[in-house]
Amino acid sequence: MRPLRYSINVTLDGCCHHEAGIPPDEESMRYWTAQMERADALLFGRVTYEMMESAWRKPATGAWPDWVGEWQLPFAEAIDRAKKYVVSATLDGVDWNAELVRGDVGQAVQRLKQEPGEGLWVGGVTLPVALADLGLIDEYEFVVQPVLAGHGPTLLAGLRERIQLELVDRHEFRSGAVALRYRPTRATS
Repeated sequence: MRPLRYSINVTLDGCCHHEAGIPPDEESMRYWTAQMERADALLFGRVTYEMMESAWRKPATGAWPDWVGEWQLPFAEAIDRAKKYVVSATLDGVDWNAELVRGDVGQAVQRLKQEPGEGLWVGGVTLPVALADLGLIDEYEFVVQPVLAGHGPTLLAGLRERIQLELVDRHEFRSGAVALRYRPTRATS
């Protein structure tokens, strides 16, 4: 059974808007590339899928846009080639090496977890709450940014019940950000 890992950047006050933290640098992009490469497939909700596709899909020309720096290329290549599953009731179809997931998200993700492999990776804001409520997330990774945003969507807002976690790894960045990796200590309902 492959584990489902949830990873996201979050400010000290819990904001998880993608522009609220410190801008990515070479060190953080190397880190996220390594995390991306630990996954057999990525799991996105519609909003995260569309946001990531607009930023990281390689153009039909085969050349990355000028704004993609050389230090971002490994991440760009990793996310572009990754298998993706998109949970959406509103999209008619997906591409970018993606497959649309419809119906009961819990059953669908449980089936994906049953497949052999290294793991699944989920990002975003809304879908992870549903997966956490179903007890399907095996690992939580929060890259805590040394920023107080004061606004924006907050981490796992609306979670139905408390999930007790144990720290399993920690990584400090030169920027002052800290990656904290946790596993649930008990099954959630």
